[in-house]
Amino acid sequence: MEPFLIFLRLSCFINLAFLISLLKLAPVDAFYLPGSYMRTYSKEEMISPKVNSLTSFETEIPFTYYSLPYCPPEGGIKKSAENLGELLMGDQIDNSPYQFHVNVNESFYLCTTKPLTAEEVKLLKQRTHELYQVNMILDNLPVRRFIEHNGVTFATTGFPVGFTMTEDYIINHLKFKVLLHEYEGVKVIDTGDEGMAVVTQTEKNTLSGYEIVGFEVIPCSVKHDLAAMSKLKMYDKTKPIDCPVELDKSQPIREKEQISFTYEVSFVKSDIRWPSRWDAYLKMDGAKVHWYSIMNSLVVIFFLAGIVFVIFLRTVRRDLTRYEELDQESQAQMNEELSGWKLVVGDVFREPTSPKLLCVMVGDGVQITGMTVVTIVFAALGFMSPASRGMLLTGMIMFYLFLGIASGYVGIRLWRTIKGGPEGWRSVSWSIACFFPGIAFLVLTVLNFMLWGSNSTGALPFSTFFLLLSLWFFISVPLTLLGGFLATRAEHIQFPVRTNQIAREIPARKFPSWLLVLGAGTLPFGTLFIELFFILSSIWLGRFYYVFGFLLVVLVLLIVVCAEVSVILTYMNLCVEDWQWWWKAFFASGSVALYVFLYSINYLVFQLSSLSGSVSAMLYLGYSLIMALAIMLSTGTIGFLVSLYFVHYLFSSVKID
Repeated sequence: MEPFLIFLRLSCFINLAFLISLLKLAPVDAFYLPGSYMRTYSKEEMISPKVNSLTSFETEIPFTYYSLPYCPPEGGIKKSAENLGELLMGDQIDNSPYQFHVNVNESFYLCTTKPLTAEEVKLLKQRTHELYQVNMILDNLPVRRFIEHNGVTFATTGFPVGFTMTEDYIINHLKFKVLLHEYEGVKVIDTGDEGMAVVTQTEKNTLSGYEIVGFEVIPCSVKHDLAAMSKLKMYDKTKPIDCPVELDKSQPIREKEQISFTYEVSFVKSDIRWPSRWDAYLKMDGAKVHWYSIMNSLVVIFFLAGIVFVIFLRTVRRDLTRYEELDQESQAQMNEELSGWKLVVGDVFREPTSPKLLCVMVGDGVQITGMTVVTIVFAALGFMSPASRGMLLTGMIMFYLFLGIASGYVGIRLWRTIKGGPEGWRSVSWSIACFFPGIAFLVLTVLNFMLWGSNSTGALPFSTFFLLLSLWFFISVPLTLLGGFLATRAEHIQFPVRTNQIAREIPARKFPSWLLVLGAGTLPFGTLFIELFFILSSIWLGRFYYVFGFLLVVLVLLIVVCAEVSVILTYMNLCVEDWQWWWKAFFASGSVALYVFLYSINYLVFQLSSLSGSVSAMLYLGYSLIMALAIMLSTGTIGFLVSLYFVHYLFSSVKID
């Protein structure tokens, strides 16, 4: 035991040093809360938007902005600081050549490309046909574009690389509109005896300036006069341009064609306050649908709760009360007439098949469930706003790593309960630490090789791979081992009844019991499938998801449904003298993952019907497989642990020897 304690102490020291180094490397503005870190700009102060990866709903494979022949900035391309979540999402934020002067309307010339080569023309046409969007950011606000269709105006982020009519045309002129809110702050000089702020008249405009509360663009394709453009230098002023309607005035994508890029910017005063500037992005239609989902789940919960109520109060309690009122001789006579769940009293706690795998999956399920609950709670409180790119994914990873101590503790506690002792707990702890992360890492590695082959920004660099492995082995694994070690020192859980030496034969059933297990997963799926649609849309269709309050309610309802379904199914199995309830209790609620995966395929076929390419399909299926596995471990663990408590409570009331 002494070498293991030395290893734990060494791991804790390494964890501390590693975390300190991460804090030193982390950017100061890595954490962002809506309504904080407001920045004001003075008039004519120069600001510059940034460019993000090119994205498309046709392929779901991101590419860097400068992979196309766009104008580079004067000082060269510089990457902005990225957190772990941004890297995993495929974001690559670079500086851009566009420059604005606050509250000054201007028009500028950027550059003219060299004659396009055949490779550049092919790439531009390919990105145009695949509907790739250019994404830009100003003061942490994504650029928005408004589209009018059938008299209805829609807002979307980004603008297209080009468009196709009689031939392919490139977007080479941008009309930016920046919404400004004039800010007049106050400076507190002193506080009176009653805590009231005392402000002098001369200090009222100390913090005056402009806040950026909106960023919009109108993309145009304009065929410029190359002779006139060749005389200009970058940032020379030009005249404002009206977007042409005629195709002969648009810039086609042709070999040996030179393309001139220009832009103009106008600043408009707005009444939008800075804390409300993200409302336009986070506005999600369908609130009634969310409420419908919650009400539908409540109906299912009350229905299942009624069944559980009948089981406990009318059946179990009645039998136990009747049994306890009998004298010793009558009890002995009743023992011979027992039926149903009371007959398996000597087998109900018999060791299940593959007990190590069960402990490993339950341990990982606890870790995933804890991560999900903590992440959604923090997100619902506003700590993980979409305004801070990648923070939600970064938070999920960090919560998962530190909850390794819970997974190790629960997994080894279950191992001790099944085996009656802690022997072999180190092997189980290592398996818990490596089971789900190992599968996820293997799938992500295969997908990453595909992205590398496509030269996509979604491909993780080796440095990020090394960082993920370091986080895994220096934080998650030691904490899982520590949790397992603490479980070996915890109080031993005793079964309430003894197990017979010879196993009781399970009566034959007309239908396989696993059919009922698979069918039970439909009830938890009915609780979450509506919210699942919005989540998949935010992931694959680029929509912002910010109704974490609804998601938190749905999560609570899902936990309740999983618990009720597993308890009911476990009781039904025991009533037909089937004492092999362990795995069935796990998969009764865990089988919801099968329906989630099938729904993901349905979403791919009907909602992402335009998705093209084998790499895109493999990306979608790979990520869906990881999601389904995580859901199976989480929901299965919830159902199993509640069923274990139910069975333990049920047979602790039985006095049969």
